[in-house]
Amino acid sequence: MKLNLTTGIIPSLNVSAGLLGFFFVKSWTKFLEKTGWLKVPFTRQENTVIQTCVVASSGISFSGGFGSYLFGMSEVVAQQTGFNNAQNVKNPQIGWMIGFLFVVSFIGLLSAVPLRKIMIIDFKLTYPSGTATAHLINSFHTPDGAKLAKKQVRTLGKFFTFSFLWGFFQWFYTSGNGCGFSSFPTFGLQAYNNSFYFDFSSTYVGVGMICPHIINVSVLLGSIISWGIMWPLIGAKAGNWYPAGLAPGSLNGLQGYKVFISIAMILGDGLYNFMKVLSRTIIGISQEIRDKRKAVIPVVDGDLPEKTFPSYDDEQRTKLFLKDQIPIWFALGGYVTIAIISTITVPKFFPSFIWYYILVIYIVAPILAFCNAYGCGLTDWSLASTYGKLAIFTIGAWAASSGGGVLAGLAACGVMMNIVSTASDLSQDFKSGYLTLASPRSMFISQVIGTAMGCVISPCVFWIFYKAFPDLGIAGSQYPAPYATVFRSMAMLGIEGFSALPSHCLELCFGFFVAAIIINAIKDIVGKMWAQYIPVPMAMAIPFYIGSYFTVDMCVGSLILFVWQKVNKAKADAFGPAVASGLICGDGIWTLPSSILALAKVTPPICMKFLSSADNIRVDNFLS
Repeated sequence: MKLNLTTGIIPSLNVSAGLLGFFFVKSWTKFLEKTGWLKVPFTRQENTVIQTCVVASSGISFSGGFGSYLFGMSEVVAQQTGFNNAQNVKNPQIGWMIGFLFVVSFIGLLSAVPLRKIMIIDFKLTYPSGTATAHLINSFHTPDGAKLAKKQVRTLGKFFTFSFLWGFFQWFYTSGNGCGFSSFPTFGLQAYNNSFYFDFSSTYVGVGMICPHIINVSVLLGSIISWGIMWPLIGAKAGNWYPAGLAPGSLNGLQGYKVFISIAMILGDGLYNFMKVLSRTIIGISQEIRDKRKAVIPVVDGDLPEKTFPSYDDEQRTKLFLKDQIPIWFALGGYVTIAIISTITVPKFFPSFIWYYILVIYIVAPILAFCNAYGCGLTDWSLASTYGKLAIFTIGAWAASSGGGVLAGLAACGVMMNIVSTASDLSQDFKSGYLTLASPRSMFISQVIGTAMGCVISPCVFWIFYKAFPDLGIAGSQYPAPYATVFRSMAMLGIEGFSALPSHCLELCFGFFVAAIIINAIKDIVGKMWAQYIPVPMAMAIPFYIGSYFTVDMCVGSLILFVWQKVNKAKADAFGPAVASGLICGDGIWTLPSSILALAKVTPPICMKFLSSADNIRVDNFLS
């Protein structure tokens, strides 16, 4: 949730979930064995089920839209963007958030059930994250793997403790806006004013260690292009390109360029990857159908292909995977039932989101869920947010005439994102279960339980942030929730069209939209060897709106891992994810006590601020 509300960059935490699941349950079962209460060993199948449940639960903090579409409905975001009339604003409340998530989060699981045999057995899709998680869990349950897992958990614990205590230490110096280590002008005050500084965030150092090096370089390049070059130049055009003296958050001024150019790059990248994955999906399916037809056409003896037989392990995996069936009638009946309940219920939360909008989404969603699950199996890239943006534009424009288009578009985004996101997540987990010989039915039930937990836990965690930090969602604050502004601005763009853009913004948006497509095309043309050196447009777009401070943190994390790999690659590969997870989790957990202190109106005792020498003289003169 903290990652969601700060920059929106959320790395995969599957490894952390698998590692901690192994550690906690292994410790518990050892205790029970010593007491004589337990005779059954802790297996990799149980480890897989635990990991599935935890990831399903935490995944709701992303697909639930607390940093994007759901919070984008709020008055705080509306006041910074526009369309802040009653029809287009809905402030967060625990009750309706939990209710909304319960009626939209489960239908994606049911849409994935009929696809599991096609994806895993027939098409043999790799699902890289699911496969990597399965191999990790399998390794834990070997003698050597168990020893390494203990060392990894010990490393994670050390850095978790360090990160938590570092967050606690920093808190003492943050009694006011712009106070503390997070406002340290590392590269000087001029660079600080353009958001270039190291803010001592262990979270984003850890994120930088998990993310590929090219992602970290891409966000740094994006921040240099935007905050280092473009915004100072466009800022100098105040009074010419846009009125001078506008409020800092007005989309008619510099803020509009930041938001809409960022959106243009995100849409260009999303459109390219959508078309690429869709074309690969169509080609893959047609190839499978062609191969099956060839298999039944008689051929002459000389043309017989060399027959390949599956290994004994694959035979056993397939046998177990197909034995423990989830009935198709259950999935289809459940889909229709939940769709009916949702169609009736969701308009109660959002009156402008009329029932037939939802019905159209539920008719189209299974096709998009299949495309997303298939594409994720090929590329490990979930396009859930892209499908959500598609829903924003289509439903928002459709509902524009009723006056509640912004809210309807954002609600449609939520319905669509939850369906396609959970469908691809469950397919990943089915692949993990296939490789660890875990029962598909137990995987499905675990995903359902985890989703139900997430529908309660995530809104409660978000509510703590919402109540503890009054400036949540405001640009430049500790928790700016950048994607909330981006998603709401997209909904406005779908309704108003290009009239919402300030002068010359459309030309710049078009240029960056095309640039994102060209960069992606070049990455695919040059091949894997050179593609690793070409930046990722989606990552470049993130700092355009948010700022550059987190990019410095991520690059520090990336540099630490790079040097570590040069010194001892085996150790870096084994312990790097554990160190990163510890840094992220420790700083994230510190947010809970800091939120409680904020709710209790306990303020830190010290404000540490940095001033220029001229400002310092003025302050001294004033005090004297």
